[in-house]
Amino acid sequence: MRGRPELLVFSGSTRGGSYNGRLAALMARELALRDAEVRLISLADYLMPLYDGDLEGARGVPEPTLKLADLMMASQGIFIASPEYNQSVTPLLKNTIDWLSRIRDDRYRNLWTGRVFAIGAASPGHFAGIRSLMQLRLILENALGARVLTQQVAVPYADKAFDERGNLSNDKAAAQLERVVAALIEKAARLT
Repeated sequence: MRGRPELLVFSGSTRGGSYNGRLAALMARELALRDAEVRLISLADYLMPLYDGDLEGARGVPEPTLKLADLMMASQGIFIASPEYNQSVTPLLKNTIDWLSRIRDDRYRNLWTGRVFAIGAASPGHFAGIRSLMQLRLILENALGARVLTQQVAVPYADKAFDERGNLSNDKAAAQLERVVAALIEKAARLT
């Protein structure tokens, strides 16, 4: 019998009213409804300076990076809602990943490979943040060796896509979300 998976959910945006913040909140709620142990966080609580090799050499990896890494290590699955800036990931998300990738402590040896990742995006445009998701997948899989689910959720016209309860009114995106929820729970449960 598989255990109850512990899942971490966050958005690559800390902006108030962020569509990706809303997507992350919806994902966390849907995962919890399926009996997963879910922790929804904001990267605003793990602020890191802009990555700089000289700063790293002088001071090491910032404490917020290690705290976030601890949360990741305690999770079998991670969902990242990735806003799109200039057809790529946000500076906040990229900087967070860059710092996390610099941890050399053996306790975090399988930070990227010891869990499963799922990704999604919400955008007011027609492309639904898909270009951000392509870049994020490339970073996670190719650069870091992470396992990223093939299922993903991309919400177009996000300014109109959420109803008053925070659910998706776009049927295609709602179906994508359901597939991501099911796959993330299934794959993460195998790691418990």
